[in-house]
Amino acid sequence: MIYDIKLEGFRRKCRFVAGGHMCETPAVMTYATMVSRDTVCIALTVAALNDLEVMSSDVKNAYLTAPCEEKIYTTLGPEFGEDQGKTAIVVRALYGLKSAGATFGRHISDCMRTLGYKPCKADADLWYKPMVRPDDGFEYYAYVLLFVDDALAIHHDARSALEEIDNYFPMKPGSIGEPDMYLGAKLKPVTLSNGVKAWGFSSSKYVQEAVRNAEIYLGENFGGRKLAKKARAPWPTTEYSAELDVTPELSPKLASYYQSQIGILHWIVELGRVDIITEVSLLASAMAMPREGHLDAVFHVFAYLKNKHNA
Repeated sequence: MIYDIKLEGFRRKCRFVAGGHMCETPAVMTYATMVSRDTVCIALTVAALNDLEVMSSDVKNAYLTAPCEEKIYTTLGPEFGEDQGKTAIVVRALYGLKSAGATFGRHISDCMRTLGYKPCKADADLWYKPMVRPDDGFEYYAYVLLFVDDALAIHHDARSALEEIDNYFPMKPGSIGEPDMYLGAKLKPVTLSNGVKAWGFSSSKYVQEAVRNAEIYLGENFGGRKLAKKARAPWPTTEYSAELDVTPELSPKLASYYQSQIGILHWIVELGRVDIITEVSLLASAMAMPREGHLDAVFHVFAYLKNKHNA
């Protein structure tokens, strides 16, 4: 059993996970592809220009909806009562199996084709089909964007489009609706000063949660230390060079923490914070053997983000 707390909203999650590390690596692709941030931005622009509805939803227990493509078995433990010790065949793509992501991706792709959608050649996780808006005869393409188990529909009746998918892949109760958060970013319709309607995409909430977690870790593991108050730029000093850093290597525990924070910073860049892209890229090049100076630089990036969380 794996217990986790989601970064946005601090939702608590619990999953029954297979020990995929005990299985041989499949010869085929093992990961699930996902729609790119650029595609999401373009799709939202199309929705605003053509007065189309935008709604999102989340597939319930996503991987468990797909059949297992590996030959996997397990020996039942005491939690199975009188069946303890028996051999059980795994028939669903449990989380943890190396092929689970790709299996779910292929399974939901079959569903989209059944519903008449085609994958875009530029981004295979953007699905489209021709539609006609009934009230004015406007011809357009309806879109469904898939980020593994998160779906975003651009449609004149977006709810019905997602409910079609719900017939094949049950959605989490209450998850179909106008998007508030998508891929960790705050999403909302806005009206510009010239009267044009558009969609606003902000990483502010994700950034603030990431900064707060970094502050807590810093205080608890470094004797009450705090983030720098005056961080006017992402880099500690104009002279600092990550590739020339020769400070002591981090312990395995701190190195693991460093790698996780680089992953969070990468996603912050994905959400639009290109002002830190150079610094994050240079710090990511030290992932194999991070040093104390590199970790200090990561905390400085978070200090900068704290002061400019909504840039």
